[in-house]
Amino acid sequence: MAAAADTVIPAAKRDYAPALLAPALMLVMLPLIGDFPTWVTLTIAGLAMGMMIFIMASGLTLVFGLMDVLNFGHGAFVAVGAFAATTVLIPMSGALQEDNLLQNLGVLALAVTVAMASTALLGVAFERIIIKPVYGQHLKQILITMGGMIVAEQLINVIWGAEQIPLPLPASLRGAIILGDSAIEKYRLVAVVVGLVVFVAMLLILNRTKIGLLIRAGVENGEMVEAMGYRIRRLFIAVFAAGSALAGLGGVMWGLYKETLSASMGAEIMVMIFIVIIIGGLGSVAGCFIGALLMALVANYAGFLAPKVALVSNIILMIAILLWRPAGMYSNGR
Repeated sequence: MAAAADTVIPAAKRDYAPALLAPALMLVMLPLIGDFPTWVTLTIAGLAMGMMIFIMASGLTLVFGLMDVLNFGHGAFVAVGAFAATTVLIPMSGALQEDNLLQNLGVLALAVTVAMASTALLGVAFERIIIKPVYGQHLKQILITMGGMIVAEQLINVIWGAEQIPLPLPASLRGAIILGDSAIEKYRLVAVVVGLVVFVAMLLILNRTKIGLLIRAGVENGEMVEAMGYRIRRLFIAVFAAGSALAGLGGVMWGLYKETLSASMGAEIMVMIFIVIIIGGLGSVAGCFIGALLMALVANYAGFLAPKVALVSNIILMIAILLWRPAGMYSNGR
């Protein structure tokens, strides 16, 4: 018994291969592009775009990985978040046009808060009314959530109108920072920072906190966690609300990136979101992060080197990854 007690359980092997793909791609592209300042500009642009896609996709991969829910209506939260932010951004447009960084960031923070709160509440209602009756039934989940997204899109047209809404960047985030011969757009730097903060926060919450432990344990053995006195149902609702709030945050950032909003923006972005989730591995936050960066970097590099190839770069990337790892880069949800 003493020998058995002293036995050391070997640590699980860490798989670093997927994490090396993005740095390897950057290094390979440098000689192909041939101009270092151009490479820096394309790389930062790709990282920023990838971070925004990750923020939008992370909510969906979180919901699927922890709740086994295929929510094809996730794009509705992206669109609603962006439009909800206009209730702050449009009335306060005068403050945004002043070249004052702290003032601009304060207005954006308020708009993001409104967007995330709105989509979190919408997510709770969506889960209670639409998702709850079809738990464990993936085909019905796909059909009913797609219907929910169509309804949400039409409601956006009713509330905010069918016309596109311009959403210019705040004055302090326009333009670029010149580093040597490279021009790096200010807003893209902000997007990179926000994306990294969201990624690190998700990893810490899921792996280093009690609530993260309870959520993961509830997925593995909900009855045992319920027997310990915890309400798994409430935890899962909180997860769905958090995933919806992340979609709202991503919607605001994507709307500012495109500088225009339309009711169909959520449906348009869903293709990219699902490609990221598939190549990253269903339910994997780390895989989602790497997949988003890879997809954005490939699109930016291909757009510069071979514009026609850029039109199908997402599909080519997905085929290549799935040929290498058919279940995605991190198929075990790590």
